[in-house]
Amino acid sequence: MFWGNLARWTEVVGTMTYEKLGQEALEYYPCRYGRSKILFRGPKRTLDGPYVAFLGGSETYGKFIPRPFPALVEDELGTACVNLGWMNAGVDAFLHDPAILQIASGAKAVVIQVMGAQNMSNRFYGVHPRRNDRFLQASELLRTVFRDVDFTEFHFTRHMLQHLRARSEERFEMVRGELKAAWSARMDRLLSRIGAPVVLLWLSNHAPGDAVLEAEMRSDPLFVDRSMIEALRPRVQQVVEVIVSAEAQARRGEGMVFNELEAPAAAEMLGLGAQVEAAKALVSALQTQLQGRSGREQGAV
Repeated sequence: MFWGNLARWTEVVGTMTYEKLGQEALEYYPCRYGRSKILFRGPKRTLDGPYVAFLGGSETYGKFIPRPFPALVEDELGTACVNLGWMNAGVDAFLHDPAILQIASGAKAVVIQVMGAQNMSNRFYGVHPRRNDRFLQASELLRTVFRDVDFTEFHFTRHMLQHLRARSEERFEMVRGELKAAWSARMDRLLSRIGAPVVLLWLSNHAPGDAVLEAEMRSDPLFVDRSMIEALRPRVQQVVEVIVSAEAQARRGEGMVFNELEAPAAAEMLGLGAQVEAAKALVSALQTQLQGRSGREQGAV
């Protein structure tokens, strides 16, 4: 029943265009949970009963999407789904927020979207504690490796990394290696601090480890390859890999709500079809996880 309703909803929303929507803004119902300083997407969900927590970046937040995949999963499961996604988030946004860790640990299950390795503070540079895509400063180590670069020119991590790679592929390999190692260590630490079963979600238009896209800095999640994900498999209940279909990619602008000034940012999102495909894959994984845990809890009584 749900997927039939969803198909009809997708068809209706997919007919919308920017011209029909005009300057209409999408309401995100921003809300806070606990003492977290992050404004998450609402409507706010109660934490008094059973719930599933969703941690991730822009796709989890669902920028320009009327109903992102956490909401679609909630429709099917009938269990509250708490959207803790944050635009351009890196692992640091969640690892250093005790309120989020507490909420995640209290969930029946947690979905963590795989986030890129570029938006984290590391030995080479620091990022904003919440706006993780914002480059703050280069370390002395990075300034030593790239003495010929003026780091005051950069405001965003990807732009800075693109410049470093263009300047010297050999020196850039040191940075790339550091980012991969830092991501693996942070993810391991994040998983160790969440006291609930975790489903790890790969959501992208390509499989993990696409060397061509990574070399061109067009790979998201950036610098995360299959070996890094496989290393985490013993720490999670399941890895769900969603590679967005060609059909969804071809129609990714349909059903999104944005104005003309937001069009460039909207073009970077995976689109409505990706959200639907992620929701379908996660419903199957979470049904198994929630039913299994419910059975174990009843057996323990």
